[in-house]
Amino acid sequence: MKNILKTVIKDFHKNGIPKFRNRAIDIPINSGKIVSLIGPRRAGKTYLLYQLMSNIPDITDVIYINFEDERLQFDAENLNLILEAYYELYPDKKEIYLFFDEIQEVNSWEKFVRRLYDSVSKQIFITGSSSKLLNKEIATGLRGRTVSFNILPLSFKEYSSFKDVPSDLHSTKGKAVLIREFKEYMEKGGFPEIVNADSLLSQKILQSYLDVMIFRDLIERHEISNITALKYFVKKALSNCAKEFSVHKVYNELKSQGIKISKDSIYEFIDFCEDAFILSSVSLFSESIANQTTKKIYSIDIALSRLVSFSLSKDLGRILENIVQIELRRKEKEIYYFRDKYECDFIIKEKDSITEAFQVCLEFNDDNEEREIEGLKEAMNKFKLKKGIILTLDEEKELDNIKIIPVWKWLME
Repeated sequence: MKNILKTVIKDFHKNGIPKFRNRAIDIPINSGKIVSLIGPRRAGKTYLLYQLMSNIPDITDVIYINFEDERLQFDAENLNLILEAYYELYPDKKEIYLFFDEIQEVNSWEKFVRRLYDSVSKQIFITGSSSKLLNKEIATGLRGRTVSFNILPLSFKEYSSFKDVPSDLHSTKGKAVLIREFKEYMEKGGFPEIVNADSLLSQKILQSYLDVMIFRDLIERHEISNITALKYFVKKALSNCAKEFSVHKVYNELKSQGIKISKDSIYEFIDFCEDAFILSSVSLFSESIANQTTKKIYSIDIALSRLVSFSLSKDLGRILENIVQIELRRKEKEIYYFRDKYECDFIIKEKDSITEAFQVCLEFNDDNEEREIEGLKEAMNKFKLKKGIILTLDEEKELDNIKIIPVWKWLME
């Protein structure tokens, strides 16, 4: 094992840092904290590590270990072989940088990382694709020593940068190009590997992502035996993004097909899928936390929903809403939706007050004007907001204290 580690470490130093595109995420290289990057598989966490490594003058100061490397079989007892292998290669090294990819694959990893932090190096960077697993271990074993960043698939601004599209919001040509790219983004989503892939290859890549998420991050991680029910649930949830999700309805559908499952298991599926960054949820706002049980379900990337649902392609309003939800989550906003007589898609809570309200619709016309405006106004009146925002595909104007903005422009700003 130690010899394999030496090969892994030495090969990385010899081959150098792979080519990468800069992400618009500001992560410090010398924070004095354990930096954790948490997000879905294939969202670009590894390449963010490469981006950070590029700031280190001497690559041999870096130890990079991918814990999903099939050559390496770690447990809590043999993790120290990493240091032994490195120091046998470089006995005179003093300041080192440690980069551990998908570290949640090793049990009790946090004890090892804590010891490294206390006695070896303050420059430690870890990634993982399990939010609750990492956060639980960080909270218990590494409390006070870490700073965490949520890494999601590319924002539209990053997507445009990856395609070398200028951020020209003002000229006629610049806006036309951005609108064209945004419509493509609505189809392809933001997984970095998909950006420049053709349509057929994109579908194959996305299917491989979803397969790994289901089998590795759900079935294996949580030892799920009712695989038929799980697959049905995942497809149902992704197909119904930006809608309220009814556990009771899914339970009855499975029951009608002769698939035995409890409602508690379906609630667990939601929790597991959020943990694995397949889905995210937004609660209906209530003054009482106990009453915030009704939820809307969203895909972590719209392309996953389109992969399993042909009908979703016709519902661009829900696609827009899903994209807006992901962006609000990327900005680490505390998000709810609000309902009185009408509904407001998103309200933002900061500390103890609601500070923003958003409505999302494909277009603003006579058929939906009353519903969209009144839903937004109800939220504005309830929370004493001076202005509200309606996000559409391509309309832009102002109505009193309501601003109507194209989603693509809001994302670029």
